[in-house]
Amino acid sequence: MKSWVRANKGFLMFLVLFGIFRTAVADWNPIPSGSMHPNLLEGDVVFVNRLAFDLKVPLTDIVVTKLGDPQRGDIVTFSSPKDGTRLIKRVIALPGDVVEMRDERLVINGQPANYSLEKPATERLANGATIDALEMTETTGAGQRRIQVLPQIAALRNFAPVTIPPDQFLMLGDNRDNSADSRVIGLVPRGLLIGRAVRVLVSADMNGNWMPRTERFGMSLAR
Repeated sequence: MKSWVRANKGFLMFLVLFGIFRTAVADWNPIPSGSMHPNLLEGDVVFVNRLAFDLKVPLTDIVVTKLGDPQRGDIVTFSSPKDGTRLIKRVIALPGDVVEMRDERLVINGQPANYSLEKPATERLANGATIDALEMTETTGAGQRRIQVLPQIAALRNFAPVTIPPDQFLMLGDNRDNSADSRVIGLVPRGLLIGRAVRVLVSADMNGNWMPRTERFGMSLAR
């Protein structure tokens, strides 16, 4: 065993440094589902800046120092408060905000969001069937973003006003009617944040023989 370690010490050092880099500095996150349609697609691989919010001890979740805070509209990765699964969603409400949803429409601190129709679309379901969808532009104080709604399916389109407590955040998927987000898993504590998604590194069509989508390579996810 010792001789094997000596013979492979360069490779082992690479693995250690690689692990430190991925857990403390930067990471990449494959997109496995459609919860962030139309902005993120299945088969996208996004670059995640792990230094956006906290500096952590490598290979652990122990925070050394706070580096920044999420902003409304950021796309972030985090561990689900429900079961620890890594998720990627959009920050909708910050600590101190009062937020509610009325028939799919957000109201943040008393200001209703504005919505305008972009175009009809389609959504592929898990069973392979497709249904009609609508892509829309949502405008709030945090700027504009594209979202998608699925009028044909039952979904959580309403919740009563909630005041976001300190160090917690409300997250929603951009595919509003097909996302297990804060409406399902609850608010997300700051300690469960992993990093900010910055851009799409590479992309391949999971439903089309994994053909590369070169037009998405390097695409920015900036608000």
